[in-house]
Amino acid sequence: MKESINGWSREKREKASNHGKMHEPHQKLSATTMQALSMDEIEIPAHFLCPISLQLMRDPVTVCTGITYDRENIEKWLFSCKNNTCPVTKLCLLDHDLTPNHTLRRLIQSWCTLNASLGVERIPTPKSPVDRTQIVKLLTEAKRFPEKQLKCLTRLRSIAFEGQRNKTCLESAGVVEFLASTMKHNTEENSTVLSEAAIEVLFHLNLSESQLKALIYNEGFQFIESLFQVLRLGNYQSRAYATMLLRSALEVADPIQLISVKTVLFVQILRVLRDQISQQASKAALKLIVELFPWGRNRIKGVEGGAVSVLIELLIGASERRTCELILIALDQLCGCAEGRAELLNHAAGVAIVSKKILRVSHVASDRGVRILTSICRYSANSRVLQEMLQVGAVSKLCLVLQVNCGFKTKERAKEILKLHSSVWKNSPCIPVPLLSSYP
Repeated sequence: MKESINGWSREKREKASNHGKMHEPHQKLSATTMQALSMDEIEIPAHFLCPISLQLMRDPVTVCTGITYDRENIEKWLFSCKNNTCPVTKLCLLDHDLTPNHTLRRLIQSWCTLNASLGVERIPTPKSPVDRTQIVKLLTEAKRFPEKQLKCLTRLRSIAFEGQRNKTCLESAGVVEFLASTMKHNTEENSTVLSEAAIEVLFHLNLSESQLKALIYNEGFQFIESLFQVLRLGNYQSRAYATMLLRSALEVADPIQLISVKTVLFVQILRVLRDQISQQASKAALKLIVELFPWGRNRIKGVEGGAVSVLIELLIGASERRTCELILIALDQLCGCAEGRAELLNHAAGVAIVSKKILRVSHVASDRGVRILTSICRYSANSRVLQEMLQVGAVSKLCLVLQVNCGFKTKERAKEILKLHSSVWKNSPCIPVPLLSSYP
């Protein structure tokens, strides 16, 4: 992250940092970098540009080294990217105080006004950053007067969206605990509006690992239960936020909490996958179940919640590499129990779609696909299953695995399967002649 920020390389940033040494007093930017320009190009004074993004500054602030940046970019550099140096001078910043450069901001606004005929919009005067006292007052009022909670949450959302400094201020004022409490006490169907508003703010605070640990330690199962209720009763967007927060929370949870997950939670996570709310939510849900299945009886709980059927249906329509890999990893985990294998074999497309994805997605997907077939052939093979594998091309695919560049363990598993049932498969007309040569 220190080598690049906002898509700009070190070379471009160094070029920007030397803008005071340029022979030309102005730099040209394409019209696409500004809104509603009526010209192809417009000259912007170089000292109006942020050294990080090379874009016109909207809220110029100066750091302790004397260099001025756009607030949004320098906050991202300092707080999101966790850097502690000035991007231009490379000097260590003794503090992270950002002083508004009102003089430069007024000059930029005047320049925008003078160029209004060219389609340049005047930058608005930025709001003053919120301070901790204001937040504490807002929270106190919301706690005293419950009818004002929604108004408070709306204001907190607005503050959080104004920049990283505000998010840090919200966290220091105890907003995280307030949001968790709001979700905990508003889990009924008639109060989901408050929970939905609270979870949106909580998600956009981008909680760190230590903050999540503290939240789980203080709230325990009640926080997980609150997220579950949003998954059950919330709208699509809130359910997406709940899924992603739940995944982050369980990553730092104790083993006891992972083992104690109930079947109904798997049902709601699988509903997120079935509804395909968003690609981000679907990936978070897949990663979540992959992390949960190895613990305790979670595989059986997942099967009882309908995981095998949902994953197979999802795999049929999946084309993105990582999504396919995660689905196959989850199916491989479920096939580690008899219930999971039975469900996969009972699905008309189970064996066929797993076989189809082998050698078509990635080495990881191929390895997981072969592992699934290995589990089936070792523990659940009967005459019907063996004939189905022939008919859908699974046996031919295993022969092909031996001929192409695959991992050593993947080839060993394929060879083991073919040897295990050679009496049924070896002389079958379903296997193409070129592939029979590789039959072990």
